[in-house]
Parts: sequence; structure tokens; C-alpha cells
Amino acid sequence: MEKIPRRVYTKEFKDEAVKLVLEGGQGVTETARRLSISSKTLANWVVTVKHGKAVNVGAPRKPVTELDAEVTRLKRELAEMKMERDLLKKATAYFAKESR
Repeated sequence: MEKIPRRVYTKEFKDEAVKLVLEGGQGVTETARRLSISSKTLANWVVTVKHGKAVNVGAPRKPVTELDAEVTRLKRELAEMKMERDLLKKATAYFAKESR
């Protein structure tokens, strides 16, 4: 089963959607349907704004340092090497069994 990619919305889009609900006189469900987004998502944005918090666009939680980027790259490379190693082990076992 494939994962559905997460949709990313701009800050302007979120602000306008919340403004439509709060000032436009339409309900959350109707506005969400017109904008083709989930009503739960829009409701979460409205509640966040009502509590006086800004709607985050998906900014990184913490700044990524050069060291963190290198660690991430090395972890990805290590995972690839492990997959290749495991594949070679299976292929070796298959061909060794077949040659008998």
C-alpha cells in the first residue's frame, strides 16, 4: 500500500481560508469543500488562529546544521549499503544452491 503524499499549503492560502471562515460567514465544512481541503484541517487552522497562534507553514522544527546534514547523508548511505549487502547475500545463496 502506497502512502499518499502529504499536501503542503502556503501561509497565504491558510490565512485566506481562515479569513473566509471567520469573516466570510460560511461554515468550516462549506469553505473546506469549496477549497478542496479536509474540513478537519481547516477546523484545526481556525482553532489555532482563535487561540492567538499563527498558522505554521511547516517551517523546520530546528535549524539543520552542517553536521546534522552530514549525519543524515551517512545514515542514508549506510542503509543503501546494507540493502545491497543483503541482496548480494541472497543472490550468492541462490546461485550456490543452484550450482549443486
